[in-house]
Amino acid sequence: MQKFGIFCTFARKYSIIMKKILTFVAALLITVSATGKSTESDVIGKSNIKLTSRMMTPEALWAMGRIGGVEASPDGSRVIYQVGYYSVKQNKSRQVICIMNADGTGNQQLSTSAKSETDPTWLDAQTIAFVSGGEIWCMKADGSERRQLSKTDGNVEGFKFSPDRKQVIIIKSLPFHEVIKKKPEDLPKATGRLVTDLMYRHWDHYVESIQHPFVYEVGDDLVIANNGTDILEGEPYECPMEPFGGIEQLVWSPDSKTIAYTCRKKTGLEYSISTDSDIYLYNIGTRETKNLCKPANYVAPKVDPTITLATQAVNAKENLVNNVGYDQNPQFSPDGKYVAWLSMERDGYEADLNRLCIYSLENGSKRYLNWQSDVDAFCWAPVSGKKVKAADPQFYFLSVWHGCCNMYVASQKGDVSQLTETWDDWTSIQMANNGQRILATRQSLSAPTDIYMVTPAAKRAGSGSPAAITQLTHENDHILSQLTFGKMQQYWVPTTDGKKELVWVMLPANYEEGKKYPTLLFCEGGPQSPVSQFWSYRWNFQMMAANGYVVVAPNRHGLPGFGQEWKEEISGDWTGQCMDDYLSAIDFAADSLPFVDRDRLGAVGASFGGFSVYYLAGIHKKRFKAFIAHDGAFNLAAMYLETEENWFSNWEYDEAYWHRPQMPRAKKTYHDSPHKMVEKWDTPILCIHGEKDYRINYTQGMSAFNAARMKGIPAEFLVFPDENHWVLKPQNGVLWQRTFFDWLDRWLK
Repeated sequence: MQKFGIFCTFARKYSIIMKKILTFVAALLITVSATGKSTESDVIGKSNIKLTSRMMTPEALWAMGRIGGVEASPDGSRVIYQVGYYSVKQNKSRQVICIMNADGTGNQQLSTSAKSETDPTWLDAQTIAFVSGGEIWCMKADGSERRQLSKTDGNVEGFKFSPDRKQVIIIKSLPFHEVIKKKPEDLPKATGRLVTDLMYRHWDHYVESIQHPFVYEVGDDLVIANNGTDILEGEPYECPMEPFGGIEQLVWSPDSKTIAYTCRKKTGLEYSISTDSDIYLYNIGTRETKNLCKPANYVAPKVDPTITLATQAVNAKENLVNNVGYDQNPQFSPDGKYVAWLSMERDGYEADLNRLCIYSLENGSKRYLNWQSDVDAFCWAPVSGKKVKAADPQFYFLSVWHGCCNMYVASQKGDVSQLTETWDDWTSIQMANNGQRILATRQSLSAPTDIYMVTPAAKRAGSGSPAAITQLTHENDHILSQLTFGKMQQYWVPTTDGKKELVWVMLPANYEEGKKYPTLLFCEGGPQSPVSQFWSYRWNFQMMAANGYVVVAPNRHGLPGFGQEWKEEISGDWTGQCMDDYLSAIDFAADSLPFVDRDRLGAVGASFGGFSVYYLAGIHKKRFKAFIAHDGAFNLAAMYLETEENWFSNWEYDEAYWHRPQMPRAKKTYHDSPHKMVEKWDTPILCIHGEKDYRINYTQGMSAFNAARMKGIPAEFLVFPDENHWVLKPQNGVLWQRTFFDWLDRWLK
C-alpha cells in the first residue's frame, strides 16, 4: 500500500469556511484542449475533458476515474467507495473517498485535502474510517469531524476493525534480514546487498522488509492505543503475502475473539519453489495459533527444487488432503460456525483450480464447492432467523466462464445457478441491505469499472430467475458520452485438435461496411489468465479500435473458463496447441471476416503474450507485418534462473535446463525457446520492458531487441527504468500508448 502525507486539520471555528474552500479547490477540473494537452490545478480531481474528436486518446484514458474499494453501510442506506484520479502533467495520482445513497442518488466526494485518502470502511452507520498519511482517521458520513485515530509514525499499510470496534488489525512493515544481510552500521552509504538465499527480491523490490499484522486496542472514543501485539511475533514470515496480498487475507470472527489469516510459513529456497500457503486461526485471548489446513503434526515431504512438484511426494494423492497449494482470503460465516476460503489443491501450481473450501470450526471437517471453473471472489449469504433450507443461498461468488466473469449463487446443498448472464466482468461482490441485495463492481471491454446493486430475483438457487441489476455510479459517463466505441463480436473458431475456441473481435471505432482494416492479434499473458471482459488502462481494446484497428483476441488453450482440462493443456506445451490456436484465430479472421486486411496483420502481447510474439516471429510464415512484445520471455533457459518465483518455471518447464537426460516436456520447452529461432525472424519488432520487472527480467527484452538489430531487422526498444511488469506512471503510460501506435501505424498503415 502506498504511504501518503499526513492530512492537515483545521481549527473548529474555521472548519466550515475551510471546508468550502477546499471543496472548491478539489473540484477544480482538468481541462484538455483540442491539441490533447492538459492544463491542471494543483489538486488532482475529476476531469472535465473536452474532446474535439470522437476517438479515444491516451489523455482521455488517463483522465478517467478509477473506482476502488466499495462498502455498504451497516444499515444498508449508503455506500462509500474510493476513486483514483491521475494527472499526466504532474505524473502522479490522488485517491479520494466518495459517498452515495444505496440507490445511487446523492453522490458526493468527501475528500477535500489535496492528499490521498484511501481504504474507506464503515465503523457504524454514521462513522467512516480511512487512511491518510499512513495513519487511520475517522469522519462522519457527511465528511465532518475528521480526527486521527492511530499514531504509528505513518506506518499503517492496511487495517481492519473488529466487529465490536474494540480492537483493530494494523498491517505494518518490519525489517527483514533472513535473505539479505543487514548493512554494517559503519557503512551507512554502502549500496551493496549481501544475498544469502533465494526470494531476495519479489515482483519489483528487494525483500528487506516484510509485513506483519498487529492487534491494537481501541478506546471508547475510537482512539487506537500506541502499543500493538504482533500476531506473528518472532516469525520470519509475511502476512499479507507478497506480491499482491492485502487486508482481504485477514478477517475477524463475528464475536471479535479470533482472527483468520493467510500465510506461507516458508523462507528462502523453500519459499521460492512452493505455493503452499495456509489459513491460520489466532485466538486473541490466549494468543494461540491453529493451522486450519494441516494437522498439528504435519511434516512436509522433502522435495527436489529443480524438478516440478507435480511428480513429487508433496503432491501425492494421500497428501493433497493437507491443502498443500494456495489457500487464501478467509471469511467467517455470519453465525461464526464456519470459515471459507479460496483453495488450490496442488503445491507449486499457481494456476490450479481455485476452489471454495468450507471448514467447520466445530469438527474440523472440510468440503469443497463442486464447480467447473475458478472461484475468483465470494461472500457468504446471510443466515436467516428461521430454519435454513437446503435450497437457500449459502454463497454468492464470481467466476469466469466462456470469456465473461459472472455472478453465481451456491445453495446450502451445494447446487449452483447463474445470477447474471452479461458480456461483462464482475470484479467484486459483498452483501448489502441486510442480505437482501448484493453490492458489486463491474467492467467490460467497452466500459471501465462502476458500482452496481444486484437483487436476486429468487432467494433459492436453481430457480433460473435472472437478477435485477441497477447501476449506481456513472463515474466516467462525461468522458464515455463523447467517444465512439468499436463494436464487439464473438466467434467460435475451430482449432487444429478438433475443438473450438472463443474469439472476441473488436471492430474499429470508425468502422464502415465494405472497408478493410489493419488487424491485431492479441496474445494473452498468464499463461493462464482469461481473455474476458476486462477493462485495461494499457491493453485497452477500445484504444486500439479508436486507432482504426480490428482486434482479434482468442481464448486459446490454457485459459480458464472452458474447463480445467483445457486450462491445463498449456503447461509444458507453450509452443504447441496454444500457438496453433493463435494462428487458427488470425487465419479465420483473414479468411472469413471481410473487414480484415490480410496484408496488414500485426501481433501484440505482454508477459506470456510477449513470449508468444517472440515465438510467432519465428514461425508465422510472413502472416504478420509487425510485432510488439511487452515484458515477454525470450530465453527460457535464462528465465528459469532469473525469475523470482521458481515454482512457476518448475511447473511450466518440468525441470532445470541442465538436467540430463531431460523429461520430454522440458526438452521440448528449452528446444523451442524463441531465442533459438531468431534465424527465422524477418519482421519489424518493438520490444518493451521495465527494468524493475523481476518476474521476467528486462534483459529478456534487451536480448530480443539486440538480436533483431544484429540481424538487420527494423526494431525498437522502449525500456522503463522505473516500471515493473506493468506501466503505472501516467507519463510512462502515455509514452507507452504513443510508441505502441506509432510503431503499428508505421508498418500497418
